[in-house]
Amino acid sequence: MSEIPQKIKFIMDLEKLNTYNAEGCPACGMKFNLGDSVVVACGTWEGGKLIHENEAVFDERISAYVERKCYTR
Repeated sequence: MSEIPQKIKFIMDLEKLNTYNAEGCPACGMKFNLGDSVVVACGTWEGGKLIHENEAVFDERISAYVERKCYTR
């Protein structure tokens, strides 16, 4: 996941849940649930990672999601 897609959202399905739920959401620390809306965002980690949509802000300037805690206007 080195590239961050533009304004693309995912619904957490069983395959993604099995792949990403071991570490959970890096933004909030919570586990993912089936049906959660997630996005690929940059944050305090390197590269893009799946996080809960409500933990991200879409930055129009860079056309990417950014972790809410890291976002500055």
